[in-house]
Amino acid sequence: MSQGTLFIVSAPSGAGKTSLVRELIESLDGIQVSVSHTTRVKRDGEVDSVNYHFTTVADFEAMIKRGDFFEYAKVFDNYYGTSREAVQTLLKAGQDVILEIDWQGAQQVREQMPEAVSIFILPPSLGELEHRLANRGTDEHAVIARRMRDAVSEMSHFNEYDYLVINDDFTTAFQELQSLVISRRLTLTKVSERHAPLLDALLSQAPSVE
Repeated sequence: MSQGTLFIVSAPSGAGKTSLVRELIESLDGIQVSVSHTTRVKRDGEVDSVNYHFTTVADFEAMIKRGDFFEYAKVFDNYYGTSREAVQTLLKAGQDVILEIDWQGAQQVREQMPEAVSIFILPPSLGELEHRLANRGTDEHAVIARRMRDAVSEMSHFNEYDYLVINDDFTTAFQELQSLVISRRLTLTKVSERHAPLLDALLSQAPSVE
């Protein structure tokens, strides 16, 4: 069985990453988002093992000591991390896996899996990014200003990624993201592994010589 591909997708808050990835998952079979571990409190409507694997600080830190995470970070006093075993199990089963992580997490993963395909999603402008953040209607001006500063810091690492998708028009950005995944599945190595019997059958008879 052909091993799945690990895709890293990063973006500043407000660039539309979550919506694009959700659409991608719904449009293609054999690909899913890795469910992260976190120590933060479960919010209303969230489901354990669906939104996150909710765990205690003690258990999370024990996993760190055992080297169980591909990457992890502490954000606003809460830990977030990606289980190495969970991702590798899916990849070995032939599933493509998406990690929605920031540039720091991406660096950690690339060090361990340099063959991972990394994609950075950018907004069309700073003005549009600020407009999208403001339109959420959930944050005060000071919070939006901080998110904009964080976004600029995050975007400064775009050149560490393999591909860039600019989310100006959602449909176009989605098609570009989908094309990246499909093109990866069509590489010689992937097709040769997935369709070995067919390739053997097609070449099983030597051409006749008249």
